[in-house]
Order: sequence, then C-alpha cells, then structure tokens
Amino acid sequence: MSQGYQVVFTSCPTQQCAEQIAGQLVTQKLAACVTMLPQALSVYEWEGEVVTDHEVLLLIKTTTANIDALFTTIKAAHPYVTPELIGVSISQGSDDYLQWLDQITKGSTHS
Repeated sequence: MSQGYQVVFTSCPTQQCAEQIAGQLVTQKLAACVTMLPQALSVYEWEGEVVTDHEVLLLIKTTTANIDALFTTIKAAHPYVTPELIGVSISQGSDDYLQWLDQITKGSTHS
C-alpha cells in the first residue's frame, strides 16, 4: 500500500465549480473520491471585511504522493485568489478502502 493517505479540504463558490474540480481530480487519478457537501456556510475575513458565504465543501481522498499535483490542479482551476487547501493525514482506515484508494490513484497522470 501507499506510504500515506490524506483528506484534502477545499471550498467552492458554486456547485458547478465543485463538480468541475471534482471531475478533473478523479479523471486525472489525483483523487479516488471527492465528496461534495453543499450549503456550507463560511465566515472569514477578506480584504479587511468579514464575509459570510454559502459554499460547497469538498472532501478529497487521495494519497500523500499526489498532494503537490492535486494542489497545483485545484489552484489552476479554482476561481478564488487564495483557495482553501488543507490536507489532513489519515491515521487509520479500513484496509479494503485504502487498497481501493491506492488502486484508483495508481495511474495518476502526474506521477
């Protein structure tokens, strides 16, 4: 199995944006699965103002080996100047799921 796994969080302003990024990541085998959680409400400071936005949160399951290419791909496709890109290591997971994750991402076009 892989040397490590991660769940990456990013948020998108629209469902269309989220679907486009998710599709690109899975097609390029940078992610085995992307879960979209619509209707996330984010509160943050941007350019001196407190902003409240409805966003679509993406939970992206990938291998640690794919992180750099995954971040680069999201940044290139994302409409935000500074998209949220947070990777969290998976410390435990079922062997079957992690083997599937390895199998799906093995042919990454960025390996």
